[in-house]
Amino acid sequence: MGFFSIFRKSKSVSVIPLNGVIAPNMGRRKGLNLNEIDKNIEQAFSVKNLKAVALQINSPGGSPVQSEMIANRIRELSDKNNVPVLAFVEDVAASGGYWLACAADEIIASKASIIGSIGVVSSGFGFNKAIEKIGIDRRLYTSGDNKAILDPFLPENPDDIKRLKAIQSQLHVQFINFVKSRRGSKIKDDNKDVFTGAFWSGEKSIEIGLIDSFGEMKSVLKERFGNQVKIKEFTPKKKLFGFSSLLSGALDILIQKVDEKSLFKRFGL
Repeated sequence: MGFFSIFRKSKSVSVIPLNGVIAPNMGRRKGLNLNEIDKNIEQAFSVKNLKAVALQINSPGGSPVQSEMIANRIRELSDKNNVPVLAFVEDVAASGGYWLACAADEIIASKASIIGSIGVVSSGFGFNKAIEKIGIDRRLYTSGDNKAILDPFLPENPDDIKRLKAIQSQLHVQFINFVKSRRGSKIKDDNKDVFTGAFWSGEKSIEIGLIDSFGEMKSVLKERFGNQVKIKEFTPKKKLFGFSSLLSGALDILIQKVDEKSLFKRFGL
């Protein structure tokens, strides 16, 4: 028996880390987006004797477009290769982060994880009163009645807000439909706050039906696939830049970190 065990194929599980704010790349500012991780997703599903793909999620959300694209890509390869997907939530899977979690067939979290926030938010600042106080004139010339919509240096226009809320409503419906298509009857109908943007601890989320169980990734994978399971992580390689490039990108990186921190802070993290 020991001799033949040498030739026994080892079970494999691929891990795809999905960490940080979901956003397209902008200069040196690297977000979590499909372009950045598509190759890693493909590699994760191409491993031999693959038993499952694990999504290691710690994200407060971000771009609904990138959330949808990443989730759809994961579902496409899962269906194509007939490989189950497990989502393991660490600190937070909120907003777009929960969209990603719903790409999995099963969502596992900690009792202290933050889950949910199924909604859409837009934010910004208005500077029209500030520039007026310091004597700056706003000079803006457009061709097209709506080219200056939501300009932060102009007073808010009720029609602009109405237009923005209509777009938000459409995105919200898309988000809700995806969650319902993935979670189905698991979500308890008696909780009217599920799709309002509210969020909960993992302990409460399991009652609502937003997650399936509690656990830590490596422990769960070993319990299900054996202690000898091969766990391989697929993460984008960090690019090296010259000294001058590092200096020029320092401000972008600092701004990115501040943005990320503010999003995580919304959930007390």
